[in-house]
Amino acid sequence: METDGGRLRLVVIIGSTRRGRFGPTVAEWFAGRARRHPDLEVDVVDLAGCALPQALPDEDEPAPPAVAALGRRLAAADAFAVVTPEYNRGYPGALKTAIDWYYDEWRAKPVAVVSYGRESGGLQAAAQLREVFTELEAVPIRDGVALPCYWRDFAADGSWPKTGAECNTTVTTTLDRLSWWARALRDARTAHPYS
Repeated sequence: METDGGRLRLVVIIGSTRRGRFGPTVAEWFAGRARRHPDLEVDVVDLAGCALPQALPDEDEPAPPAVAALGRRLAAADAFAVVTPEYNRGYPGALKTAIDWYYDEWRAKPVAVVSYGRESGGLQAAAQLREVFTELEAVPIRDGVALPCYWRDFAADGSWPKTGAECNTTVTTTLDRLSWWARALRDARTAHPYS
């Protein structure tokens, strides 16, 4: 991986696998904004298409092909943005399963949460994710994007989000901070491998 100030690889993960989900809309908007950021190249991972097994193996068993394939994409990342809905004050089970399949891939890398839901905007799900990623020795950043009552941010022409939506401002701060942490941690991992 480059360490001379080159572009940073951001993996945007769509955490919901539910039919009729809004996650792909949010993820494509976030990824589109990230692609305009001068420091970032973007890879979008949709868990609905990853076919990860629900049952985790013993530690000495080899990873199934779908797990190994996604693992390579995660390992190549310098940073992550997790797009999650809030279900019953938490995040989706499919997302937890995906997180638990991996360990080294998350370590010493920053994670931003982009959450959506009813009035809270998914903040309970975001808080839980920050705890989980901290346990995995990732670096959850404080800044993220919360989308309360996201359905209110559709424009008259059906596009999302409308021009005046608050998320159009918070996404810039989130991407700037995520990029800062990604570069700092990548440089640190290069100079002193994390163990």
